[in-house]
Amino acid sequence: MRRALFAWLVVPLLGIGALAAMPTVACGQDLEPRAYTNTPVGLNFALGGYFYTQGSVGTDASLPIKDFTVRTNGPIAAYVRTLDVFGRSAKVDLIVPYVWLSAKATVAGQGREREVSGFADPRVRFSVNLYGAPALSLEQFAQYKQDLIIGTSLQVSAPGGQYDSDKLVNIGTNRWSFRPELGISKALGPLTLELVPSVMFFTENNDFFGGHRLTQDPLFALQGHLIYHFDFGAWVSLNSTYYTGGRTTVNDVANDDKQENVRLGVTVALPLNRYFSLKLYGSAGVYTRTGSNFDLAGIALQYRWGGGL
Repeated sequence: MRRALFAWLVVPLLGIGALAAMPTVACGQDLEPRAYTNTPVGLNFALGGYFYTQGSVGTDASLPIKDFTVRTNGPIAAYVRTLDVFGRSAKVDLIVPYVWLSAKATVAGQGREREVSGFADPRVRFSVNLYGAPALSLEQFAQYKQDLIIGTSLQVSAPGGQYDSDKLVNIGTNRWSFRPELGISKALGPLTLELVPSVMFFTENNDFFGGHRLTQDPLFALQGHLIYHFDFGAWVSLNSTYYTGGRTTVNDVANDDKQENVRLGVTVALPLNRYFSLKLYGSAGVYTRTGSNFDLAGIALQYRWGGGL
């Protein structure tokens, strides 16, 4: 029973790292298994990790920009607190990544490079399980067995990252974004199937690349996860996501950059002891109509405390 409990205490933070990995181009591409599991209330989770990405960035075909590639890497720090919200399990999490970014492109036939480092936009998310996941203490949770869970969340990204309006490539976005999401999780013995639709909305950036005004259409995404839980507490997940939309407009002139992409990935979580767990994750694009197409790899160490643990 203790080993099984450890498996459910590995709170899924890796998708948050995936989203932070390419802050200028990766909105909607995160792959986050087990975001809507039940977890004992009153627990705290601290995460420290490191990620690496490399890939290409799609641009409007009418622009004189070719071979646009970006490489990022850096540390990620996150904190999660599990809550009791009117008898339902919930959590709030905060992510603050630091990024080293290197970009190359050919602009009007001439090579251009940019290297910059700084904090990415901070993100906070509140999620609550509406069905199938009551708020339980650590002792009560030992008797819990998942069937069907339905939950929802809202993620907010604030314009707090590094940003220079004289540069096309930045770490921060100089705007707010809001991402409501629905999560459905069904347990079938050691397997869990998850389906997670979401939509991301963006505010205007009124200081985009030389003082222009940038707006962006909503970005629609659908994640799917197939998770297998081992008796000794580890789990592995095969992940996928499809997303579309996100066309941009600069000064009321629409760009031909509507996104439509598919990504696949894998996540492995290993409990080390009662307090620590280790995660390894990676993903790659398998279909890209427009937008960014990159490979991602990362590692994260998680520490949990409180709640009678």
